[in-house]
Amino acid sequence: MTVHVIGAGLAGLSAAIAVAGRGERVILSEAARHAGGRCRSYHDGMLDMTIDNGNHLVLSGNMAVNRYLRDIGAEGRVSGPERPEFHFFDFQLGGRWTIRPDDGPVPWWILHADRRVPGTRVRDYLALLALMRRHPGRRIDEVVRRDTVLWEKFLRPILLSALNTAPEAASADLAGAIVRETFAKGGRHMRPLISTPTLAAAFVDPAIDCLRRQGAEVRLGRSLRAVRFADGKAAALAFDGEEEAVQPDDRVIVAVPPWAAEKLLPGVTAPQTFHAILNAHFQIVPPRKTLAMVGVIGGTAEWVFAFEDRLSVTVSAADHLMDIDTDPLTLLLWRDVAVVHDLAVPVPPCRIVKEKRATFAATPAEDARRPPARTGWPNLFLAGDWTDTGLPATIEGALRSGNRAATLALGGGLA
Repeated sequence: MTVHVIGAGLAGLSAAIAVAGRGERVILSEAARHAGGRCRSYHDGMLDMTIDNGNHLVLSGNMAVNRYLRDIGAEGRVSGPERPEFHFFDFQLGGRWTIRPDDGPVPWWILHADRRVPGTRVRDYLALLALMRRHPGRRIDEVVRRDTVLWEKFLRPILLSALNTAPEAASADLAGAIVRETFAKGGRHMRPLISTPTLAAAFVDPAIDCLRRQGAEVRLGRSLRAVRFADGKAAALAFDGEEEAVQPDDRVIVAVPPWAAEKLLPGVTAPQTFHAILNAHFQIVPPRKTLAMVGVIGGTAEWVFAFEDRLSVTVSAADHLMDIDTDPLTLLLWRDVAVVHDLAVPVPPCRIVKEKRATFAATPAEDARRPPARTGWPNLFLAGDWTDTGLPATIEGALRSGNRAATLALGGGLA
């Protein structure tokens, strides 16, 4: 049996790794000249340095992430604080504060004023219990009060980052999935982890090396133009300049963006609305002991990340920033960074990266359009963070979708 995996983003890589790990033949085809999809690293000529397209965060309790990194031999390629701590700079208060959850599932930390959000009360945190319950088809604003300090200074920025959608309109079920897998399990599952030294070094390059060691064929720059169907099954794959037959025992896993899947596969539904993510990379060596990650309350920037050779900004649901010219946008973001890290220096060289269709809009309506991994063709399966994973569009969701597709392709033989 050969399993054809179409798309070498993290969902496709996850599927290919799972299948190859079972000793089956894998042909991985990717339209771009590089693997990784939206999680990619590249050398920026203007900055003369390697940067990631965005600052993709994972958490210590992400099970699919941990399994994937173990399978590709990259367990040490993500790093973060030893304790679950979330640091914030609050422009509204003009100061800093830190949330320090307990390691275990009992949230003793909310009893201590110096460990919770300034100005919040213990009973405010009952909002997390409300989100933990299932709320099919409902928005977050129908489940959680938005007139609290906890919402404005913590829940909203955290959910905005996780959902890449204004939380007021976002799915309560998707928000609940995040809460159940983080707060409900305790701080040991919540430590923020960042790829080191780059996204590609952690999630992409080791996966490609692993696949090649296992005998998989990795074909980059190979764009799928059509899937031919016959007798109710996928029968052939039409690439640029060639067509490859799908043998009776073969399987196909399609792990392409949703708009591409809709064109390739008749009858497949997919999300139609998307939101942008903006990242800015400033070429400056951070001062010693600079915090690796700081949330920003009341600024244009939302998160500031510190790497060895740069400071980077991430703004989620950044549609409102997409049409601002580079120079004023750079200045706007640097003003926040300079205040957060107390820097009195001119604006460093900067690369702005705009992903206009970074993720699907995590609303109840768009969530309902996400298809399952199983399709109407018994030998063809879907993978991608936009499929019905039960999670928002995250690295964890993408990797889970690849594992699920691989499980189905191999007849349920994977755990």
